Amino acid sequence: MFHPSTERLIDYWRNRAGDDGLPARASVNPGDFLDLLPQVFILGRDGLGRYPVRLAGGFVSDLHARDLRGEDALGLWALSHRLEVKSALEVARRRAEPLVITADIRAVGAPSVGMEVLLAPMTGADGETDRFLGLYQPIAMIQRLMGRPASALGVRRIQTLGPANEESPRLRLATLHGRRIA
Repeated sequence: MFHPSTERLIDYWRNRAGDDGLPARASVNPGDFLDLLPQVFILGRDGLGRYPVRLAGGFVSDLHARDLRGEDALGLWALSHRLEVKSALEVARRRAEPLVITADIRAVGAPSVGMEVLLAPMTGADGETDRFLGLYQPIAMIQRLMGRPASALGVRRIQTLGPANEESPRLRLATLHGRRIA
């Protein structure tokens, strides 16, 4: 279960999906989720493996204390997490499934704050999967940052979402005659 705002945008994305399982960017109408717009962003994907921020809501820009348009979104993540995030974006793009990253917002001199980052792939005008609809949803008190800008995002967990907004199956511990087997 995710925050209700994250769930709402996932459901919206799924309802806009076309025959190929992905919504076209043109089918996403920001007027359908006006109350979430400050937290919403759109990423592009270029041929060089970058994910430039195309649009960013006011909350997203304020959190980073700058206009993010044109910046590679991977640069917002801690260096040690960038490859993991990039790999997850590519998997989501190929599978036509959204993903949610449970993250830590890190700011200098302040405790970290939990956040869900939704990244849902979309197709552009040419039909290529080269866009992501995103959402920053704090899951803790943002005031803990004491007004300091985010210096980096850190990954706690990455969840890809399968059909019907379900999580991927998880491995479970199994025993046979008192011995662990899986």
